Amino acid sequence: MTTHRTPYSPEELSERLSRLRHVALDMDGTIYMGSRLFPWTHKFLADLEAHGIGYSFLTNNPSKSVDDYLAALAAMGIECGRERIYTTTIATIDYLRTHHPSARRLFLLGTPSMIGQFEAAGYESVADSPAERPDVLVVAFDKTLTYKRLCRAAWWASQGVPYVATNPDRVCPTNEEVVLVDCGSICKCIEHATGRIPDITLGKPDASMLEGIMHRYGVRAEEIAMCGDRIYTDIALAHNAGAFGVLVLSGESTEADVAAAGEKPDLVVPSLAEFGELLLK
Repeated sequence: MTTHRTPYSPEELSERLSRLRHVALDMDGTIYMGSRLFPWTHKFLADLEAHGIGYSFLTNNPSKSVDDYLAALAAMGIECGRERIYTTTIATIDYLRTHHPSARRLFLLGTPSMIGQFEAAGYESVADSPAERPDVLVVAFDKTLTYKRLCRAAWWASQGVPYVATNPDRVCPTNEEVVLVDCGSICKCIEHATGRIPDITLGKPDASMLEGIMHRYGVRAEEIAMCGDRIYTDIALAHNAGAFGVLVLSGESTEADVAAAGEKPDLVVPSLAEFGELLLK
């Protein structure tokens, strides 16, 4: 058996895995890295389907729309329906509809693809002007970030505008020789400049990220495996929601991170390949 670590005895692990009916999958660092699909991903998904285990994709990366993700997955040979995709853009729209129902005008620090999804949901993306006070400031992982718009976001944060961050990630995984500064780091920049932190940070590890899965597929939290490459988002989400947390070492986290973590994953494996072997066994 390929090396893995778990706090369970073999018998306890077998029993716990036998209860799983759905696998919620992180994307970057878990099923692919950057634009490169891991070689084991197709087999893992096919094995789940063959054994009647559902799966869906949860991502803290709001820089792409659902259509963009579907197109990117299709280009890698993965065909799936829209209902399998849950992004932090969707989570933020759901949050605004519930907690800021009258909000329509948003200052959006995000990519054109993300902004388009908000506009399709009925929101207006306000211009970069001190005369265009928004109802809510939304800060996201913005790969098109400009200094001017960052300064405007900081201005609205300093003026007390309701402030929502789409996700807490410090960096986005990549197979390129570069550090992709993510939403959590952009928010730290705004905090250092203004003293203001987001009113709420959505995405993993917020437990609500799994609520849509439970409602869509009729499964309980203990029947879901949350599988990803980050302890502070994926595994923390599993703990917060009462799901089974599987850490894969194919992305950001390392063995040293596991050793230093306060709350340990339920299972640590090199990749989805080893998790699939254990799950089907």
